[in-house]
This record gives sequence, structure tokens and C-alpha cells, in this order.
Amino acid sequence: MQKAYLFFLLVFTLVVSGQEKLPAIDEKDQEISGFVLYPNPAIDGIVYIKTLNIGSKDITVFDVFGKIVLQDRISTNMLNIGRLSPGVYVIQVIENSKTMTRKLVVK
Repeated sequence: MQKAYLFFLLVFTLVVSGQEKLPAIDEKDQEISGFVLYPNPAIDGIVYIKTLNIGSKDITVFDVFGKIVLQDRISTNMLNIGRLSPGVYVIQVIENSKTMTRKLVVK
């Protein structure tokens, strides 16, 4: 019985030590500088997304089940969310290959 435990311990050690370590991603490098989302909670069907960059932004809004409910590309800082029902969403903003994800509440 001890030999079986020793064998499994040896195999487990070899498997774990053989795993490739991936380089750590610095999350600060992946965030969009100066990101601001307001008003939150949203009331009037419009939210503003400001960043230090003035470039276009790819926007994806997910419901609580992970289903995409809105996709848009904006070149201004205004996003029309008037077709969203009241609830809690997750908004993902991509600008210059950097991503920000935030909770969005629509009332």
C-alpha cells in the first residue's frame, strides 16, 4: 500500500513540476488610462465613457447570464443604452488593444 502512495506522489510531483509557467501579465498595462463611466446607475438611456485617448472604442454589454445584449463602436464619449431593460450588466470597453470591464446598472 505504501508503494502505491509513493508511486502516485512521484507521478503527481512530476506532472506538477512539468507544467509550463506563463509570464505574468501586469494588469495595469492592460487597463485604459483615465477610464470613467458615468452616470452609473444610468437613468436616461445614455452613458458617457471617457478615457485619456480620443480614439474609437469597441463596446460590448453583457447581461448577467453572459449573453451579449449590445455591441457598438463609438468615436465620441456617448453610448446609447436606451434599448436595455432595467437591470445589472457588464460593460466591456476595448480601446487600442486595452480592455476595461465594469458593472453597469440601468434603472
